[in-house]
Amino acid sequence: MSQPLTHPLHTIQKERAIIFILAALQFLHILDFVIMMPLGPVFMESFKINSAAFGLLVSSYSISAGVFGLIGALFLDSYDRKMSLLVLFFGFSFGTLLCAFAPNYGFLLFARVVAGGFGGMIGATVLSIIGDIIPVFRRGTATGVVMSSFSVASVIGIPIGLSLANKFGWHFPFLSLAIAGFLILPIGYKVLPSIRYHLDSDVHPKQSQLKSLKQVIVKKDHMAPFIFMVFLMFGGFTVIPFLSPFLVSNVGLAVSELPYIYFFGGLFTFFTSRFIGKLSDRYGKLKIYQIISIIAVIPIVIVVTLTKTSLPVVLTVTTLFMILVSGRMVPAFAMITSAVEPRIRGSFMSVNSAIQQISSGAASYIAGLILVQSADNQLVNYELVGMISVFSLLFSVYLAKKIKIAG
Repeated sequence: MSQPLTHPLHTIQKERAIIFILAALQFLHILDFVIMMPLGPVFMESFKINSAAFGLLVSSYSISAGVFGLIGALFLDSYDRKMSLLVLFFGFSFGTLLCAFAPNYGFLLFARVVAGGFGGMIGATVLSIIGDIIPVFRRGTATGVVMSSFSVASVIGIPIGLSLANKFGWHFPFLSLAIAGFLILPIGYKVLPSIRYHLDSDVHPKQSQLKSLKQVIVKKDHMAPFIFMVFLMFGGFTVIPFLSPFLVSNVGLAVSELPYIYFFGGLFTFFTSRFIGKLSDRYGKLKIYQIISIIAVIPIVIVVTLTKTSLPVVLTVTTLFMILVSGRMVPAFAMITSAVEPRIRGSFMSVNSAIQQISSGAASYIAGLILVQSADNQLVNYELVGMISVFSLLFSVYLAKKIKIAG
């Protein structure tokens, strides 16, 4: 009989190695998504597109990830999680390679759909692995480490990506990501263990994945985390995709100054995400989520109402924005990962990831429709987008109390 990796024989050292490789895979996957946003002014200029078209470019990845995530929910629990993750990552790297060779807006849009179709299921599989192999009393810390990959992407990935884009063109960051993705696959194959505990018929009786998916969708206790996820995404992705274009067109930053925003924001969140994970384990994930979300309203309101401002002030505000808006995700995902029994965790996380991706895509697209470019190319109505973000944040605080921990 296969044993869960939470078995006493499972060493802390091996657990750390697994978390490290998961964080590395998550880093490349997240960087591929977040690099689109600071490149917003470049894409809008290169393709001569408006905010709505750019919003579609961002949301196409997320919506594709959501749709294919639902399909993935039918089979992800039928296979070894290690092999599922590696196959998905290969497909994602291939989609990113297509982005690198995109000759026009239409092809790039198609390539983002391909990358998103595979990439969306990566996050669900990573979180399922964490839920399977990490004991619940260390799960918040492990989630914080893996999610700190967003911070590393901001500190290292985005500045390097923007530098490559400025020097060689916007195609080059995607080419670099694709190459890195193909190179890390064999390392992941060697480091990650086989994870088949959820397939053990002695522990979890076998049933069809359609039945598992139905159980995930209709179970009353799952509705709260699903609705919570919608507002969690609207709380951030109405504002985040258009932050760079807004800072350039309205606040007066140069495109060359954008890397500083992501460098300092990512540098601080690299440490604060891990700290928030430990706080979540010590004081309770719900309590920490609620505190951070309420405080996050302050930098959101300031960011969306900025006018011509000096770089140091912008850096201070945007860094606080990133610390709090991204930091709330650590306890949020730790709560969600623990809201389902291991037997159907893969299906649950796939459905949850689909909701996450579709919601973030919808938030980006709706924000793009609300925003209007003035005659001098400034973005109008960003404060209205901020109001939607604030409402979503505060409502998610209420919804978080409805999530029940299953294990």
